[in-house]
Amino acid sequence: MKHFSHLIQLLKTRLADQRTYYRLFLTVLLIPNLFLCFTEPMPWLGRVALMVVPAALWMVVLTLSRRPGISLWCLFPILFLGAFQLVLLYLFGNSIIAVDMFLNVATTNSGEAMELLGKLVPAIAAVVVIYVPTLILGVMSIRTADRLTSAFRRRQWRWAVVLFAVGAAAVLGARWQDPHYRVKLDLWPANVAYNLKLAVERWDRSDRYAETSRYFTFEAQAQHPDSVREVYVMVVGETSRALNWQLYGYDRPTNPRLSHMQRLVCFRDVLTQANATHKSVPIMLSAASAENFDIIYSQKSIFTAFHEVGFYTAFFSNQLPNRSFIDYFGAQADTTLFLKANQQAKGEEYNPYDGVLLRKVDGLLADTSLRKLFIVLHTYGSHFDYQERYPVNDIYFRPASYESVGPDKRDILLNAYDNSIRETDKLLADLIERLQALPQTASVVVYASDHGEDLYDDRRNRFLHASPVPTYYQLHIPCLMWFSPQYNTLFPTAYAQAREHSGMPMTTNVIFHTLLEVAGVETPYRIDSLAVTSARFTVTPRHYLNDHNQPETLDQVGFKPLDVEMFRRMGLQFPFPKEAADE
Repeated sequence: MKHFSHLIQLLKTRLADQRTYYRLFLTVLLIPNLFLCFTEPMPWLGRVALMVVPAALWMVVLTLSRRPGISLWCLFPILFLGAFQLVLLYLFGNSIIAVDMFLNVATTNSGEAMELLGKLVPAIAAVVVIYVPTLILGVMSIRTADRLTSAFRRRQWRWAVVLFAVGAAAVLGARWQDPHYRVKLDLWPANVAYNLKLAVERWDRSDRYAETSRYFTFEAQAQHPDSVREVYVMVVGETSRALNWQLYGYDRPTNPRLSHMQRLVCFRDVLTQANATHKSVPIMLSAASAENFDIIYSQKSIFTAFHEVGFYTAFFSNQLPNRSFIDYFGAQADTTLFLKANQQAKGEEYNPYDGVLLRKVDGLLADTSLRKLFIVLHTYGSHFDYQERYPVNDIYFRPASYESVGPDKRDILLNAYDNSIRETDKLLADLIERLQALPQTASVVVYASDHGEDLYDDRRNRFLHASPVPTYYQLHIPCLMWFSPQYNTLFPTAYAQAREHSGMPMTTNVIFHTLLEVAGVETPYRIDSLAVTSARFTVTPRHYLNDHNQPETLDQVGFKPLDVEMFRRMGLQFPFPKEAADE
Protein backbone atom coordinates (compact mmCIF):
# COMPACT_ATOMS: atom_id res chain seq x y z
CA MET A 1 0.00 0.00 0.00
CA LYS A 2 2.89 2.33 0.81
CA HIS A 3 4.49 1.66 -2.58
CA PHE A 4 1.15 2.24 -4.31
CA SER A 5 0.72 5.60 -2.59
CA HIS A 6 4.26 6.54 -3.61
CA LEU A 7 3.44 5.64 -7.20
CA ILE A 8 0.29 7.76 -7.16
CA GLN A 9 2.22 10.72 -5.77
CA LEU A 10 4.91 10.31 -8.44
CA LEU A 11 2.25 10.21 -11.15
CA LYS A 12 0.62 13.37 -9.81
CA THR A 13 3.98 15.09 -9.80
CA ARG A 14 4.69 14.07 -13.35
CA LEU A 15 1.26 15.16 -14.57
CA ALA A 16 1.77 18.55 -12.98
CA ASP A 17 4.86 19.07 -15.16
CA GLN A 18 4.29 20.27 -18.73
CA ARG A 19 7.51 18.59 -19.84
CA THR A 20 5.85 15.21 -19.22
CA TYR A 21 3.01 16.14 -21.55
CA TYR A 22 5.44 17.44 -24.14
CA ARG A 23 7.44 14.18 -24.25
CA LEU A 24 4.33 12.03 -24.26
CA PHE A 25 2.66 13.98 -27.08
CA LEU A 26 5.86 13.90 -29.15
CA THR A 27 6.00 10.12 -28.76
CA VAL A 28 2.37 9.62 -29.81
CA LEU A 29 2.77 11.85 -32.86
CA LEU A 30 5.70 9.69 -34.02
CA ILE A 31 3.94 6.32 -33.63
CA PRO A 32 2.81 6.11 -37.30
CA ASN A 33 6.34 6.95 -38.45
CA LEU A 34 7.75 4.20 -36.26
CA PHE A 35 5.43 1.58 -37.75
CA LEU A 36 6.07 2.79 -41.31
CA CYS A 37 9.81 2.39 -40.78
CA PHE A 38 9.20 -1.36 -40.65
CA THR A 39 6.43 -1.71 -43.25
CA GLU A 40 7.51 0.51 -46.14
CA PRO A 41 10.20 -0.30 -48.72
CA MET A 42 12.72 2.53 -48.70
CA PRO A 43 16.48 3.04 -48.30
CA TRP A 44 17.81 3.10 -44.74
CA LEU A 45 18.50 6.81 -44.94
CA GLY A 46 14.85 7.25 -45.89
CA ARG A 47 13.92 5.55 -42.62
CA VAL A 48 16.17 7.96 -40.75
CA ALA A 49 14.46 10.90 -42.45
CA LEU A 50 11.04 9.36 -41.69
CA MET A 51 11.73 9.64 -37.96
CA VAL A 52 13.98 12.68 -37.68
CA VAL A 53 12.28 15.26 -39.91
CA PRO A 54 8.78 14.91 -38.36
CA ALA A 55 10.35 14.80 -34.88
CA ALA A 56 11.97 18.18 -35.53
CA LEU A 57 8.68 19.60 -36.79
CA TRP A 58 6.61 18.33 -33.84
CA MET A 59 9.24 19.57 -31.35
CA VAL A 60 8.78 23.08 -32.65
CA VAL A 61 4.97 22.89 -32.88
CA LEU A 62 4.53 21.46 -29.38
CA THR A 63 6.61 24.26 -27.87
CA LEU A 64 4.85 27.11 -29.68
CA SER A 65 2.59 27.28 -26.66
CA ARG A 66 3.73 27.06 -23.03
CA ARG A 67 0.96 24.46 -22.62
CA PRO A 68 1.65 21.61 -25.10
CA GLY A 69 -1.99 20.49 -24.83
CA ILE A 70 -3.03 23.55 -26.87
CA SER A 71 -0.64 22.57 -29.65
CA LEU A 72 -1.78 18.95 -29.46
CA TRP A 73 -5.43 19.86 -29.99
CA CYS A 74 -4.41 22.09 -32.90
CA LEU A 75 -2.81 18.96 -34.35
CA PHE A 76 -6.05 16.98 -34.05
CA PRO A 77 -6.20 16.38 -37.87
CA ILE A 78 -2.73 14.81 -37.66
CA LEU A 79 -3.85 12.58 -34.78
CA PHE A 80 -6.91 11.54 -36.79
CA LEU A 81 -4.73 10.68 -39.78
CA GLY A 82 -2.39 8.78 -37.47
CA ALA A 83 -5.29 6.65 -36.21
CA PHE A 84 -6.47 6.13 -39.81
CA GLN A 85 -2.95 5.10 -40.78
CA LEU A 86 -2.69 2.50 -38.01
CA VAL A 87 -6.03 0.92 -38.99
CA LEU A 88 -4.85 0.83 -42.60
CA LEU A 89 -1.65 -0.95 -41.56
CA TYR A 90 -3.72 -3.43 -39.58
CA LEU A 91 -5.79 -4.18 -42.68
CA PHE A 92 -3.14 -4.23 -45.38
CA GLY A 93 0.17 -4.63 -43.57
CA ASN A 94 1.83 -1.75 -45.41
CA SER A 95 1.33 1.47 -47.40
CA ILE A 96 0.34 4.99 -46.45
CA ILE A 97 -3.18 6.38 -46.69
CA ALA A 98 -3.78 6.48 -50.42
CA VAL A 99 -5.72 8.92 -52.59
CA ASP A 100 -8.22 6.18 -53.33
CA MET A 101 -8.58 5.48 -49.63
CA PHE A 102 -9.69 9.07 -49.02
CA LEU A 103 -12.11 8.82 -51.94
CA ASN A 104 -13.37 5.46 -50.68
CA VAL A 105 -14.20 7.10 -47.36
CA ALA A 106 -16.04 9.89 -49.19
CA THR A 107 -17.99 7.47 -51.40
CA THR A 108 -18.78 4.73 -48.85
CA ASN A 109 -22.21 4.82 -47.27
CA SER A 110 -22.54 4.70 -43.49
CA GLY A 111 -24.12 1.24 -43.44
CA GLU A 112 -21.26 -0.24 -45.44
CA ALA A 113 -18.73 1.47 -43.20
CA MET A 114 -20.37 0.15 -40.04
CA GLU A 115 -20.38 -3.39 -41.46
CA LEU A 116 -16.60 -3.16 -41.72
CA LEU A 117 -15.80 -1.21 -38.56
CA GLY A 118 -17.94 -3.54 -36.50
CA LYS A 119 -15.63 -6.41 -37.47
CA LEU A 120 -12.33 -4.56 -36.84
CA VAL A 121 -12.47 -4.53 -33.06
CA PRO A 122 -8.71 -5.07 -32.41
CA ALA A 123 -7.64 -2.22 -34.68
CA ILE A 124 -10.32 0.17 -33.42
CA ALA A 125 -9.54 -0.72 -29.80
CA ALA A 126 -5.83 -0.09 -30.34
CA VAL A 127 -6.27 3.40 -31.78
CA VAL A 128 -8.80 4.27 -29.09
CA VAL A 129 -6.34 3.19 -26.37
CA ILE A 130 -3.59 5.30 -27.95
CA TYR A 131 -5.37 8.46 -29.03
CA VAL A 132 -8.34 9.02 -26.72
CA PRO A 133 -6.20 9.11 -23.54
CA THR A 134 -3.75 11.39 -25.37
CA LEU A 135 -6.51 13.87 -26.12
CA ILE A 136 -7.69 13.70 -22.51
CA LEU A 137 -4.14 14.39 -21.36
CA GLY A 138 -4.13 17.30 -23.78
CA VAL A 139 -7.04 18.82 -21.87
CA MET A 140 -5.21 18.19 -18.59
CA SER A 141 -2.15 19.96 -19.99
CA ILE A 142 -4.27 23.00 -20.86
CA ARG A 143 -5.75 23.08 -17.35
CA THR A 144 -2.47 22.50 -15.49
CA ALA A 145 -0.96 25.57 -13.80
CA ASP A 146 2.59 24.69 -14.83
CA ARG A 147 4.09 26.20 -18.01
CA LEU A 148 7.03 25.27 -20.21
CA THR A 149 9.92 27.57 -19.38
CA SER A 150 11.53 29.78 -21.99
CA ALA A 151 14.83 27.97 -21.44
CA PHE A 152 13.23 24.56 -22.10
CA ARG A 153 11.54 25.79 -25.26
CA ARG A 154 14.76 27.36 -26.61
CA ARG A 155 16.62 24.13 -25.89
CA GLN A 156 14.01 22.10 -27.83
CA TRP A 157 14.18 24.53 -30.74
CA ARG A 158 17.96 24.14 -30.92
CA TRP A 159 17.59 20.36 -30.92
CA ALA A 160 14.91 20.65 -33.59
CA VAL A 161 17.27 22.62 -35.84
CA VAL A 162 19.95 19.97 -35.42
CA LEU A 163 17.51 17.14 -36.12
CA PHE A 164 16.11 18.93 -39.15
CA ALA A 165 19.60 19.35 -40.56
CA VAL A 166 20.25 15.65 -40.02
CA GLY A 167 16.91 14.85 -41.61
CA ALA A 168 17.59 17.04 -44.63
CA ALA A 169 20.91 15.28 -45.15
CA ALA A 170 19.12 11.93 -44.80
CA VAL A 171 16.60 12.97 -47.47
CA LEU A 172 19.43 13.84 -49.87
CA GLY A 173 21.13 10.56 -49.04
CA ALA A 174 17.92 8.62 -49.61
CA ARG A 175 17.59 10.28 -53.03
CA TRP A 176 21.13 9.14 -53.77
CA GLN A 177 20.36 5.60 -52.62
CA ASP A 178 17.05 5.45 -54.52
CA PRO A 179 16.36 7.97 -57.33
CA HIS A 180 12.61 7.31 -56.93
CA TYR A 181 12.55 8.51 -53.31
CA ARG A 182 10.47 11.66 -52.84
CA VAL A 183 9.39 13.54 -49.72
CA LYS A 184 5.83 13.88 -51.03
CA LEU A 185 5.68 10.13 -51.60
CA ASP A 186 7.75 8.64 -48.77
CA LEU A 187 7.81 10.99 -45.77
CA TRP A 188 4.80 10.76 -43.40
CA PRO A 189 2.74 12.94 -42.98
CA ALA A 190 3.87 14.97 -46.02
CA ASN A 191 2.91 12.09 -48.30
CA VAL A 192 -0.55 11.78 -46.73
CA ALA A 193 -1.10 15.53 -47.06
CA TYR A 194 -0.12 15.28 -50.73
CA ASN A 195 -2.55 12.40 -51.27
CA LEU A 196 -5.32 14.33 -49.52
CA LYS A 197 -4.67 17.27 -51.84
CA LEU A 198 -4.90 14.97 -54.88
CA ALA A 199 -8.12 13.46 -53.55
CA VAL A 200 -9.71 16.90 -53.16
CA GLU A 201 -8.61 17.89 -56.67
CA ARG A 202 -9.93 14.63 -58.12
CA TRP A 203 -13.24 15.04 -56.31
CA ASP A 204 -13.58 18.58 -57.66
CA ARG A 205 -12.90 17.41 -61.23
CA SER A 206 -15.49 14.66 -60.97
CA ASP A 207 -17.97 17.10 -59.40
CA ARG A 208 -17.71 19.24 -62.55
CA TYR A 209 -18.20 16.24 -64.86
CA ALA A 210 -21.64 17.35 -66.11
CA GLU A 211 -20.11 20.59 -67.33
CA THR A 212 -16.88 19.20 -68.81
CA SER A 213 -18.69 16.41 -70.74
CA ARG A 214 -21.81 18.35 -71.73
CA TYR A 215 -21.16 18.58 -75.47
CA PHE A 216 -19.61 15.15 -75.99
CA THR A 217 -21.15 12.80 -78.55
CA PHE A 218 -20.13 9.34 -79.72
CA GLU A 219 -21.39 10.00 -83.27
CA ALA A 220 -22.71 6.44 -83.05
CA GLN A 221 -24.45 4.52 -85.82
CA ALA A 222 -26.30 1.19 -85.73
CA GLN A 223 -24.90 -1.75 -87.69
CA HIS A 224 -27.68 -4.23 -86.82
CA PRO A 225 -31.12 -4.21 -88.53
CA ASP A 226 -34.07 -2.60 -86.77
CA SER A 227 -36.25 -5.64 -87.41
CA VAL A 228 -34.51 -7.75 -84.74
CA ARG A 229 -35.32 -7.37 -81.05
CA GLU A 230 -32.04 -7.13 -79.13
CA VAL A 231 -31.35 -7.23 -75.39
CA TYR A 232 -27.86 -6.71 -73.98
CA VAL A 233 -27.26 -6.94 -70.25
CA MET A 234 -24.04 -6.00 -68.48
CA VAL A 235 -23.84 -7.37 -64.94
CA VAL A 236 -21.19 -5.64 -62.85
CA GLY A 237 -19.98 -7.96 -60.12
CA GLU A 238 -18.67 -6.74 -56.80
CA THR A 239 -15.53 -8.01 -55.00
CA SER A 240 -15.67 -11.44 -56.65
CA ARG A 241 -12.32 -13.07 -57.35
CA ALA A 242 -11.75 -15.74 -59.98
CA LEU A 243 -9.91 -18.02 -57.56
CA ASN A 244 -13.18 -18.91 -55.80
CA TRP A 245 -15.22 -19.65 -58.92
CA GLN A 246 -15.86 -23.28 -59.80
CA LEU A 247 -15.67 -22.27 -63.47
CA TYR A 248 -12.03 -21.31 -62.87
CA GLY A 249 -11.03 -24.62 -61.31
CA TYR A 250 -12.07 -24.02 -57.70
CA ASP A 251 -12.70 -27.29 -55.90
CA ARG A 252 -15.98 -26.18 -54.28
CA PRO A 253 -19.37 -26.02 -56.06
CA THR A 254 -19.71 -22.23 -56.20
CA ASN A 255 -21.15 -22.26 -59.77
CA PRO A 256 -23.59 -25.17 -59.74
CA ARG A 257 -25.86 -23.68 -62.42
CA LEU A 258 -23.50 -21.72 -64.65
CA SER A 259 -21.30 -24.82 -64.97
CA HIS A 260 -24.07 -26.41 -67.07
CA MET A 261 -24.96 -23.40 -69.20
CA GLN A 262 -24.57 -23.70 -72.98
CA ARG A 263 -22.97 -20.92 -75.06
CA LEU A 264 -21.26 -19.54 -71.97
CA VAL A 265 -17.73 -18.28 -72.55
CA CYS A 266 -15.41 -18.03 -69.56
CA PHE A 267 -12.44 -15.71 -70.03
CA ARG A 268 -9.59 -17.21 -68.02
CA ASP A 269 -6.99 -14.46 -67.80
CA VAL A 270 -8.75 -11.17 -67.05
CA LEU A 271 -7.32 -8.62 -64.61
CA THR A 272 -9.10 -5.56 -63.34
CA GLN A 273 -7.37 -2.26 -64.05
CA ALA A 274 -8.22 -0.89 -60.59
CA ASN A 275 -8.90 -2.45 -57.20
CA ALA A 276 -11.39 0.22 -56.05
CA THR A 277 -15.01 0.31 -57.26
CA HIS A 278 -15.13 4.05 -57.94
CA LYS A 279 -12.45 3.60 -60.63
CA SER A 280 -12.89 0.02 -61.84
CA VAL A 281 -16.59 0.25 -62.76
CA PRO A 282 -16.26 3.49 -64.80
CA ILE A 283 -13.44 1.83 -66.76
CA MET A 284 -15.87 -0.93 -67.78
CA LEU A 285 -18.58 1.56 -68.75
CA SER A 286 -16.53 4.08 -70.72
CA ALA A 287 -13.64 4.41 -73.14
CA ALA A 288 -11.34 5.35 -70.25
CA SER A 289 -8.66 2.90 -69.21
CA ALA A 290 -5.53 2.85 -67.08
CA GLU A 291 -3.61 4.07 -70.11
CA ASN A 292 -5.83 7.13 -70.71
CA PHE A 293 -7.92 7.55 -67.57
CA ASP A 294 -8.15 11.35 -67.74
CA ILE A 295 -10.53 11.21 -70.73
CA ILE A 296 -13.19 10.14 -68.24
CA TYR A 297 -13.67 13.80 -67.29
CA SER A 298 -14.64 14.85 -70.82
CA GLN A 299 -16.40 11.82 -72.35
CA LYS A 300 -19.76 10.24 -71.67
CA SER A 301 -20.51 6.62 -70.88
CA ILE A 302 -21.67 3.57 -72.76
CA PHE A 303 -25.31 4.45 -71.98
CA THR A 304 -25.03 7.48 -74.25
CA ALA A 305 -23.48 5.44 -77.07
CA PHE A 306 -26.37 2.92 -76.98
CA HIS A 307 -28.93 5.68 -76.65
CA GLU A 308 -27.60 7.42 -79.77
CA VAL A 309 -28.50 4.38 -81.92
CA GLY A 310 -32.01 3.98 -80.51
CA PHE A 311 -31.57 1.64 -77.54
CA TYR A 312 -33.65 2.09 -74.43
CA THR A 313 -31.10 2.10 -71.63
CA ALA A 314 -31.47 1.26 -67.95
CA PHE A 315 -29.19 1.27 -64.93
CA PHE A 316 -30.27 -0.66 -61.84
CA SER A 317 -27.97 -0.64 -58.84
CA ASN A 318 -28.13 -2.57 -55.58
CA GLN A 319 -25.77 -0.03 -54.04
CA LEU A 320 -26.32 3.45 -52.71
CA PRO A 321 -25.48 6.50 -54.84
CA ASN A 322 -22.26 8.16 -53.70
CA ARG A 323 -21.49 11.03 -56.13
CA SER A 324 -18.92 9.00 -58.04
CA PHE A 325 -18.65 8.45 -61.79
CA ILE A 326 -20.87 5.40 -61.38
CA ASP A 327 -23.71 7.75 -60.42
CA TYR A 328 -22.93 10.20 -63.20
CA PHE A 329 -22.83 7.44 -65.81
CA GLY A 330 -25.98 5.82 -64.48
CA ALA A 331 -27.81 9.15 -64.78
CA GLN A 332 -27.22 9.03 -68.54
CA ALA A 333 -29.54 6.01 -68.84
CA ASP A 334 -33.22 6.43 -69.73
CA THR A 335 -34.10 4.69 -66.45
CA THR A 336 -31.89 4.95 -63.36
CA LEU A 337 -32.69 3.28 -60.08
CA PHE A 338 -30.67 2.75 -56.90
CA LEU A 339 -32.63 0.15 -54.95
CA LYS A 340 -31.26 1.29 -51.58
CA ALA A 341 -31.69 5.01 -52.14
CA ASN A 342 -34.96 5.19 -50.16
CA GLN A 343 -33.73 5.46 -46.58
CA GLN A 344 -37.31 5.08 -45.27
CA ALA A 345 -37.82 1.64 -46.79
CA LYS A 346 -37.91 -1.37 -44.52
CA GLY A 347 -36.79 -4.98 -44.49
CA GLU A 348 -35.62 -6.68 -47.66
CA GLU A 349 -36.43 -3.70 -49.83
CA TYR A 350 -34.01 -1.54 -47.84
CA ASN A 351 -31.11 -3.98 -47.87
CA PRO A 352 -32.18 -6.30 -50.70
CA TYR A 353 -30.24 -9.22 -52.09
CA ASP A 354 -29.06 -8.94 -55.69
CA GLY A 355 -31.86 -11.17 -56.96
CA VAL A 356 -34.30 -8.27 -56.50
CA LEU A 357 -32.62 -6.59 -59.48
CA LEU A 358 -34.30 -9.14 -61.75
CA ARG A 359 -37.74 -7.77 -60.85
CA LYS A 360 -36.73 -4.53 -62.56
CA VAL A 361 -35.40 -6.42 -65.57
CA ASP A 362 -38.67 -8.37 -65.85
CA GLY A 363 -40.63 -5.16 -66.25
CA LEU A 364 -38.52 -4.08 -69.23
CA LEU A 365 -38.49 -7.49 -70.87
CA ALA A 366 -42.28 -7.70 -70.66
CA ASP A 367 -42.66 -4.43 -72.61
CA THR A 368 -42.57 -5.72 -76.20
CA SER A 369 -42.57 -2.15 -77.54
CA LEU A 370 -38.95 -1.89 -76.38
CA ARG A 371 -37.23 -3.47 -79.37
CA LYS A 372 -33.70 -2.47 -78.39
CA LEU A 373 -32.67 -2.80 -74.75
CA PHE A 374 -29.38 -2.16 -72.98
CA ILE A 375 -29.36 -2.84 -69.24
CA VAL A 376 -26.62 -2.55 -66.65
CA LEU A 377 -27.04 -4.25 -63.26
CA HIS A 378 -24.66 -3.16 -60.53
CA THR A 379 -24.70 -5.85 -57.87
CA TYR A 380 -23.51 -5.96 -54.26
CA GLY A 381 -22.05 -9.37 -55.03
CA SER A 382 -19.43 -10.50 -52.55
CA HIS A 383 -18.70 -7.20 -50.85
CA PHE A 384 -17.99 -7.46 -47.12
CA ASP A 385 -19.98 -8.21 -44.93
CA TYR A 386 -20.24 -11.49 -46.88
CA GLN A 387 -22.85 -13.08 -44.62
CA GLU A 388 -25.26 -10.24 -45.48
CA ARG A 389 -25.27 -11.00 -49.22
CA TYR A 390 -27.59 -14.01 -49.33
CA PRO A 391 -30.75 -15.29 -47.63
CA VAL A 392 -30.46 -17.70 -44.73
CA ASN A 393 -32.16 -20.36 -46.84
CA ASP A 394 -29.32 -20.19 -49.36
CA ILE A 395 -26.51 -21.00 -46.94
CA TYR A 396 -24.62 -23.92 -48.48
CA PHE A 397 -21.19 -23.82 -46.88
CA ARG A 398 -21.30 -23.96 -43.08
CA PRO A 399 -20.48 -22.54 -40.60
CA ALA A 400 -20.83 -19.08 -42.14
CA SER A 401 -21.59 -16.80 -39.19
CA TYR A 402 -18.97 -14.61 -37.49
CA GLU A 403 -18.87 -11.63 -35.17
CA SER A 404 -15.32 -10.46 -35.92
CA VAL A 405 -12.64 -11.06 -38.54
CA GLY A 406 -9.08 -12.31 -38.34
CA PRO A 407 -6.81 -15.05 -39.67
CA ASP A 408 -8.27 -17.46 -37.14
CA LYS A 409 -11.72 -16.92 -38.67
CA ARG A 410 -10.59 -17.57 -42.25
CA ASP A 411 -12.47 -20.85 -42.76
CA ILE A 412 -15.75 -19.28 -41.65
CA LEU A 413 -15.14 -16.14 -43.72
CA LEU A 414 -14.36 -18.32 -46.72
CA ASN A 415 -17.63 -20.20 -46.30
CA ALA A 416 -19.60 -16.96 -46.22
CA TYR A 417 -17.66 -15.57 -49.18
CA ASP A 418 -18.28 -18.73 -51.23
CA ASN A 419 -21.97 -18.59 -50.35
CA SER A 420 -22.08 -15.07 -51.81
CA ILE A 421 -20.58 -16.37 -55.06
CA ARG A 422 -23.28 -19.04 -55.23
CA GLU A 423 -25.79 -16.20 -54.95
CA THR A 424 -24.15 -14.51 -57.96
CA ASP A 425 -24.30 -17.83 -59.80
CA LYS A 426 -28.03 -17.96 -59.09
CA LEU A 427 -28.57 -14.36 -60.25
CA LEU A 428 -26.76 -14.91 -63.55
CA ALA A 429 -28.45 -18.26 -64.24
CA ASP A 430 -31.91 -16.78 -63.54
CA LEU A 431 -31.15 -13.85 -65.84
CA ILE A 432 -29.93 -16.11 -68.65
CA GLU A 433 -33.01 -18.33 -68.37
CA ARG A 434 -35.26 -15.27 -68.67
CA LEU A 435 -33.49 -14.08 -71.81
CA GLN A 436 -33.39 -17.56 -73.31
CA ALA A 437 -37.18 -17.78 -72.98
CA LEU A 438 -37.77 -14.60 -74.99
CA PRO A 439 -39.08 -15.43 -78.47
CA GLN A 440 -37.16 -14.14 -81.47
CA THR A 441 -34.78 -12.06 -79.38
CA ALA A 442 -31.03 -11.75 -79.83
CA SER A 443 -29.51 -11.46 -76.35
CA VAL A 444 -26.05 -11.30 -74.82
CA VAL A 445 -25.08 -11.20 -71.14
CA VAL A 446 -21.68 -9.92 -70.05
CA TYR A 447 -20.50 -10.36 -66.47
CA ALA A 448 -17.30 -9.05 -64.91
CA SER A 449 -16.39 -8.29 -61.33
CA ASP A 450 -15.02 -4.86 -60.48
CA HIS A 451 -12.11 -6.36 -58.49
CA GLY A 452 -11.23 -9.25 -56.21
CA GLU A 453 -10.51 -9.61 -52.50
CA ASP A 454 -7.85 -10.66 -50.01
CA LEU A 455 -9.05 -13.32 -47.55
CA TYR A 456 -6.08 -14.00 -45.27
CA ASP A 457 -4.73 -16.17 -48.08
CA ASP A 458 -1.08 -16.39 -47.08
CA ARG A 459 1.35 -15.41 -44.35
CA ARG A 460 0.88 -11.72 -45.09
CA ASN A 461 -2.66 -11.97 -43.63
CA ARG A 462 -4.07 -9.42 -46.06
CA PHE A 463 -7.81 -8.73 -45.92
CA LEU A 464 -10.31 -6.87 -48.14
CA HIS A 465 -9.33 -4.82 -51.22
CA ALA A 466 -8.42 -1.29 -52.36
CA SER A 467 -4.96 -1.49 -50.81
CA PRO A 468 -2.46 0.98 -52.33
CA VAL A 469 -0.36 -1.98 -53.53
CA PRO A 470 -2.66 -4.72 -54.84
CA THR A 471 -2.23 -8.48 -54.66
CA TYR A 472 -2.98 -11.21 -57.16
CA TYR A 473 -6.19 -11.93 -55.25
CA GLN A 474 -7.49 -8.39 -55.82
CA LEU A 475 -6.81 -8.31 -59.57
CA HIS A 476 -7.74 -11.69 -61.09
CA ILE A 477 -11.49 -11.52 -61.72
CA PRO A 478 -14.16 -13.71 -63.33
CA CYS A 479 -15.41 -12.51 -66.72
CA LEU A 480 -18.15 -14.30 -68.68
CA MET A 481 -20.26 -13.90 -71.81
CA TRP A 482 -23.45 -15.74 -72.72
CA PHE A 483 -25.03 -15.71 -76.21
CA SER A 484 -28.66 -16.58 -76.93
CA PRO A 485 -29.49 -19.06 -79.73
CA GLN A 486 -31.13 -16.28 -81.75
CA TYR A 487 -28.05 -14.09 -81.43
CA ASN A 488 -25.82 -16.95 -82.54
CA THR A 489 -28.00 -17.53 -85.57
CA LEU A 490 -27.88 -13.89 -86.65
CA PHE A 491 -24.29 -13.05 -85.67
CA PRO A 492 -22.37 -16.35 -85.39
CA THR A 493 -18.86 -14.89 -85.57
CA ALA A 494 -19.12 -13.09 -82.19
CA TYR A 495 -19.48 -16.30 -80.19
CA ALA A 496 -16.75 -18.00 -82.22
CA GLN A 497 -14.34 -15.11 -81.69
CA ALA A 498 -15.13 -14.93 -77.96
CA ARG A 499 -14.32 -18.64 -77.58
CA GLU A 500 -11.13 -18.25 -79.58
CA HIS A 501 -9.94 -15.38 -77.37
CA SER A 502 -11.16 -16.79 -74.05
CA GLY A 503 -7.70 -17.88 -72.90
CA MET A 504 -5.86 -14.73 -73.92
CA PRO A 505 -4.62 -12.16 -71.37
CA MET A 506 -6.70 -9.00 -71.12
CA THR A 507 -7.92 -6.33 -68.70
CA THR A 508 -11.31 -4.83 -67.93
CA ASN A 509 -10.91 -2.03 -70.47
CA VAL A 510 -12.08 -4.57 -73.09
CA ILE A 511 -15.63 -4.55 -71.66
CA PHE A 512 -16.70 -1.21 -73.16
CA HIS A 513 -15.44 -2.01 -76.66
CA THR A 514 -16.78 -5.58 -76.56
CA LEU A 515 -20.28 -4.41 -75.64
CA LEU A 516 -20.32 -1.90 -78.48
CA GLU A 517 -19.01 -4.45 -80.99
CA VAL A 518 -21.37 -7.24 -79.99
CA ALA A 519 -24.37 -4.87 -80.21
CA GLY A 520 -23.31 -3.40 -83.53
CA VAL A 521 -22.82 0.13 -82.19
CA GLU A 522 -20.37 1.78 -84.55
CA THR A 523 -18.48 4.84 -83.25
CA PRO A 524 -15.03 6.38 -83.72
CA TYR A 525 -14.45 5.63 -80.02
CA ARG A 526 -14.89 1.87 -80.44
CA ILE A 527 -11.56 0.06 -80.76
CA ASP A 528 -12.06 -3.40 -82.23
CA SER A 529 -8.58 -4.53 -81.22
CA LEU A 530 -9.97 -4.31 -77.65
CA ALA A 531 -13.22 -6.18 -78.44
CA VAL A 532 -12.98 -9.89 -77.61
CA THR A 533 -15.80 -10.67 -80.07
CA SER A 534 -13.86 -9.16 -82.98
CA ALA A 535 -11.42 -10.91 -85.28
CA ARG A 536 -9.21 -7.85 -84.80
CA PHE A 537 -8.73 -8.45 -81.07
CA THR A 538 -5.07 -8.06 -80.16
CA VAL A 539 -3.16 -8.89 -77.00
CA THR A 540 -1.37 -5.82 -75.64
CA PRO A 541 0.71 -5.16 -72.49
CA ARG A 542 -1.54 -5.01 -69.46
CA HIS A 543 -1.69 -1.97 -67.20
CA TYR A 544 -2.92 -1.23 -63.70
CA LEU A 545 -4.17 2.22 -62.65
CA ASN A 546 -2.18 3.18 -59.57
CA ASP A 547 -3.24 5.42 -56.72
CA HIS A 548 -2.05 8.55 -58.53
CA ASN A 549 -3.97 7.54 -61.68
CA GLN A 550 -0.81 6.60 -63.55
CA PRO A 551 -0.67 3.40 -65.65
CA GLU A 552 1.76 0.74 -64.46
CA THR A 553 2.72 -2.46 -66.26
CA LEU A 554 2.40 -5.58 -64.13
CA ASP A 555 6.11 -5.70 -63.35
CA GLN A 556 5.88 -2.13 -61.96
CA VAL A 557 2.90 -2.68 -59.66
CA GLY A 558 4.93 -4.00 -56.74
CA PHE A 559 3.75 -7.60 -56.60
CA LYS A 560 5.48 -9.80 -54.04
CA PRO A 561 6.87 -13.26 -54.79
CA LEU A 562 3.76 -14.79 -53.23
CA ASP A 563 1.64 -12.97 -55.83
CA VAL A 564 3.93 -13.94 -58.69
CA GLU A 565 3.64 -17.56 -57.61
CA MET A 566 -0.17 -17.30 -57.76
CA PHE A 567 0.01 -15.92 -61.30
CA ARG A 568 2.12 -18.92 -62.24
CA ARG A 569 -0.13 -21.38 -60.42
CA MET A 570 -3.27 -20.06 -62.13
CA GLY A 571 -1.59 -20.14 -65.55
CA LEU A 572 -1.87 -16.38 -66.10
CA GLN A 573 0.45 -14.35 -68.29
CA PHE A 574 2.85 -12.27 -66.24
CA PRO A 575 6.05 -10.43 -67.22
CA PHE A 576 8.10 -12.39 -64.70
CA PRO A 577 11.17 -10.33 -63.71
CA LYS A 578 14.51 -12.04 -63.35
CA GLU A 579 14.53 -11.12 -59.68
CA ALA A 580 11.25 -10.82 -57.79
CA ALA A 581 10.87 -7.99 -55.33
CA ASP A 582 11.78 -8.68 -51.72
CA GLU A 583 8.88 -9.82 -49.60
